[in-house]
Amino acid sequence: MRKTFSILGTGIVTGLATGAIATPASAQTMSVSVEIPRLRVAEYHNPYIAIWIEDAAGKAVANLDVWYDMDLRGDDPTKWLPDLRTWWRRTGRTLKMPVNGVSGPTQPPGRHTVNFKQGSRPLGNLRPGSYKLRVEAAREVGGREVLSVPFQWPPKGSQTASAKGTKELGTVRLTIKP
Repeated sequence: MRKTFSILGTGIVTGLATGAIATPASAQTMSVSVEIPRLRVAEYHNPYIAIWIEDAAGKAVANLDVWYDMDLRGDDPTKWLPDLRTWWRRTGRTLKMPVNGVSGPTQPPGRHTVNFKQGSRPLGNLRPGSYKLRVEAAREVGGREVLSVPFQWPPKGSQTASAKGTKELGTVRLTIKP
């Protein structure tokens, strides 16, 4: 399955392993690093973040992660997911949240990395072709930002690509290894 590691601004590394299963050494791996900048604002809320893959035609083919306020008390925790407008229109509104292996809580400022293996949920068996990793962030009393990182699947060699946000996201880095 996957392992999620968060490197907080203090340098402390925390990890959560979910269903770690041994996979063949030949399986392609994908690592997505998302930087959430520390903003100096009066009222700060951790952003909702959606991470997904689109094919060359712009169709969502895999939801990798969705971070939102899963423990919202006295209210519907999914009610703010439509603020992730691009993700919501492409795939979010068809999902019944929470989605096992995809949904997770919001994350604080810092760098957060999620890892996936070919053939494992939610990456599944991605067909050969051109794709875009999409990362969208929306924050209550804040802004919204969407980044796109193109890549080829399957990788012929190791690939690293990144995009840099200007407000709600820092650097998003995609690393793929055969």
